[in-house]
Amino acid sequence: MNILAVVPARGGSKGLPGKNIKPLHGISLTARAVLTALQYPEITDIVISTDDPEIALEAEKNGAKNFFLRPAELSTDTAVAHDVWIHAWQESEKSLSKKYDLSVWLEPTSPLRRVEDISACLNELTKSDQHEAAATVSKTPGSYTPHKTLTIQDGTIGFYLENGGSFSLRQTIPSYYHRNGICYANRRDNLLNKRNIIENNCAPIVIDRPIANIDSQEDFDMAEFLIQKYGDPLK
Repeated sequence: MNILAVVPARGGSKGLPGKNIKPLHGISLTARAVLTALQYPEITDIVISTDDPEIALEAEKNGAKNFFLRPAELSTDTAVAHDVWIHAWQESEKSLSKKYDLSVWLEPTSPLRRVEDISACLNELTKSDQHEAAATVSKTPGSYTPHKTLTIQDGTIGFYLENGGSFSLRQTIPSYYHRNGICYANRRDNLLNKRNIIENNCAPIVIDRPIANIDSQEDFDMAEFLIQKYGDPLK
């Protein structure tokens, strides 16, 4: 079985300029994604999908393959992940003369991933045909669930849910989960032909530990703090 790892790392970040090559605990975000993928021996190839030659070089020197730059239309703030992943998958098959059965999508902005997170996603797809895809998720804190979400209309606070005022106690709120960007895994047909990532029969891989998703300097500082407190998954 051929497995492709895709690391998507666009240049030109506005929230934290240069974040994908910014060193976190001595290792750039791009390098962290590549080096974690290298720890999983069943992955056949690792490629970087980027529009930035500097990011491409950073990925390549840490073990990823770089044989294409992402086209301009897939390098904007509004580019859709489906399209970027499909492009990387198709370019990899064309350039490496292989057909990949599975692929994982490893965003550098979730730098605290562990190799076992990748393994858990891929195991869901290799142990049986039950699921078309897998994705890591984290439990949403009670204060950020729809039951606690407020709206402001005409200068007045309201509840997002009609019965939101009935859920003042955290213990009465149902469990919700959100994507954390650590790992997505997909079957070839499900992505390339059906254009699904989590839309169709996607297995949840629950991550029950503190993580950081980096969009700002504050997020980056939190990632540094978590590494100092809990250790670096790459060291």
